[in-house]
Amino acid sequence: MHPPVPSPRTRLRPLLLCAALALLTAGTATPHAQTDLDAFMRQVVETRDTNWKKLQQYVLDEREQVEMRGPAGTPLWGERRDYTWYVRDGFFIRSPLRVNGAVVGEGDRVEYEQEFLERERRREARSQAGGGADAAIERGPAAPAEAAPHDVDGLIRQSRQPQFISSAYFLRFRFDEGRYALVGREQFDGREVLRIEYYPTQLFTPSSREERRAERGREREPRERNAADASLDTELMRLMNKASRVTLWVVPESHQIVKYTFDDLGWNFFPGQWLAQMDEVTASMTMGEAFPDVWLPRGLEMHVGLLMAFGQMQMRYTLQYDNYRQADVQSKIGIPDRP
Repeated sequence: MHPPVPSPRTRLRPLLLCAALALLTAGTATPHAQTDLDAFMRQVVETRDTNWKKLQQYVLDEREQVEMRGPAGTPLWGERRDYTWYVRDGFFIRSPLRVNGAVVGEGDRVEYEQEFLERERRREARSQAGGGADAAIERGPAAPAEAAPHDVDGLIRQSRQPQFISSAYFLRFRFDEGRYALVGREQFDGREVLRIEYYPTQLFTPSSREERRAERGREREPRERNAADASLDTELMRLMNKASRVTLWVVPESHQIVKYTFDDLGWNFFPGQWLAQMDEVTASMTMGEAFPDVWLPRGLEMHVGLLMAFGQMQMRYTLQYDNYRQADVQSKIGIPDRP
């Protein structure tokens, strides 16, 4: 007597059981992995701004370049500026050295440094005043520019990020739960790092200061126009977030971002497409271990492509930070030899 032939439903039952088990396993593992990645990225975002104060005395050089090219790469306009950063009266001061290869005059340099120092003092006072219990600290009048125009004088006391740090972190992305994906492990400067992709929902959002400024402007305009402008701004920011991606490379042990790139995935939703179409927007920032366990900005590059009726326009902007060195109090700062 032959054994009964199993029905198709009976034969499929083990396969269906395995498939259900696989789906159940995947459904329980993925949220746990995402939770771990979210917790990791929360620490990355919280610790990214601490490096610049690990040392209380250092100097660096900066080169800023911008160029614009027309169809077939024809140069249309460009500019290059060289600076040195040093600490004076507890603040990082940006000192101009050259503009397009020409040495900045002594009087212009001293005036620029003095204005920069006074501006940083005002920013610091506003920051301290906004801290509630940490009321504004009266630092007294700025020291005369002639007192130490070339010298490194004192230790870092400012609490706000100096400009060379805030410029590097031009994408002030917030922690954005559930918007990260672990791509894998890679090598960066001989060190194993994690490559993580971030699909933002909060990358393009106005700061509280920008919101207050916009609110003051809306108070002076008709209500109907206010509502229309606010609605357009909200929709544009939503579309910009939706059409953007940030890729980060992070040292897992220290939660240190060593590089990130910003890529647009198509911004054809912008108005005015009949005049110019934005066909490419990319940016990248890299950090370097300037001192042992101290990661500081090394370079920033932004590229914007515009497609116009007469051809393609390209704009490239770069910031290069290098020659980090620890400085002794009252050590002399000269114009660096740079190509």
